[in-house]
Amino acid sequence: MATALVIGYDPTAIPGIDATALRASLDAELARFGEHGIDAAMTLVVSDGSAESTLVASLTERPWDVVVVGGGIRKTEQLLPLFERIVNLVRRHAPGAALAFNTGGGDSVEAARRWL
Repeated sequence: MATALVIGYDPTAIPGIDATALRASLDAELARFGEHGIDAAMTLVVSDGSAESTLVASLTERPWDVVVVGGGIRKTEQLLPLFERIVNLVRRHAPGAALAFNTGGGDSVEAARRWL
C-alpha cells in the first residue's frame, strides 16, 4: 500500500478561524486517502521551535512514498521560512519520498496521487 504524509498548519494557531471546523475538514480529507488505497497520516505544525522536532519524528516514523505540503503553509508569505524548513527536512529525512503540494485542505489526495 502506498504511503502519504500530509503536513499542514495547525488550525488552532490561526487567529479568527473556526479551528474545529477546519480540523474536521482536514480529518475528512485524511480519511479520503483510505478510499484510494493510500495509507496516510497528517502532521500539523506551528511556526515555533517545535516544528522541526515534530516534523523529523513524522518523517522518520516510516518510509513515505509522498509528502504533501499544505497550501496554507506554502501560500502564506509569513510562513516562507517554515515552508523552506519543511522542504529541506523532507529532503534530509525522507529522501525517497516525492514532494507534492495541494491548493487547500480538500485536494491533498489528488496532489499525492499525481506522484504515486
